[in-house]
Amino acid sequence: MKRSLWGLAPVLGGLFLWEALVRAGLTSGPFLPPPSQVGEVLWNLLKSGELPEAFFRSSVRVLVGFAAGSVAGLALGILMGIKDLLRRTLGPLLALLYPIPALGWLPLLMLWIGVNELLPMAVVFICSFFPVLYNTMTGIRQVDRELIAAARVLGASPWRILREVVLPQAVPTIFTGLRLEAGMAWRVIIAAEMVAIPTGIGALMMKAESLMRVDIIIVCLGVLAAVCFLFERAFSWMEGRLTRWK
Repeated sequence: MKRSLWGLAPVLGGLFLWEALVRAGLTSGPFLPPPSQVGEVLWNLLKSGELPEAFFRSSVRVLVGFAAGSVAGLALGILMGIKDLLRRTLGPLLALLYPIPALGWLPLLMLWIGVNELLPMAVVFICSFFPVLYNTMTGIRQVDRELIAAARVLGASPWRILREVVLPQAVPTIFTGLRLEAGMAWRVIIAAEMVAIPTGIGALMMKAESLMRVDIIIVCLGVLAAVCFLFERAFSWMEGRLTRWK
């Protein structure tokens, strides 16, 4: 509890200083509104339903794309981690595609599937798929082979070895990928909405930019910061629950 309060102290201090500087006329009001004004705008956006609707649309796109990409990456990563032939076959293709930024696929996806609800989900899918695949494969490859050999000597089946030996050892590496890509998925969805989708948090930010509403942009940035923080904490909590045996 004390650690949480100490963590809030710099945030509250920064807000207080920000408010004081604007009130004293030391910063440009229209382009850096005080926190009190930002809070008022947040309340108005919540009351009107504009922010909840935008957040809901973005959340659905992130959750669907991230879940699909993570499950696919996890499944293929496990197979490539335990099957040497599959890893040697697909490894060069993975090495070729993995460095391409997810947003780099956006123009091609716009031509392939059009500008619709599938587009941002597809971008998030790609954003999540390759890192999760790579981390899963790497985590499985790093498992102590002596533990696997010992399990085989004791008569464990391949499925039991995977479930009770390999995956528990690989969980930290897998969750590192999941935790990092959860935040990245939100960054990607905002950029995709800014470029191609007329709804969502990214679209709301672009609308605010055209109206020179810096206060709305700051509200959206605050929401994104809070959501990314909660995602990171949620995955850290899940990782802790799954690695209690350590």
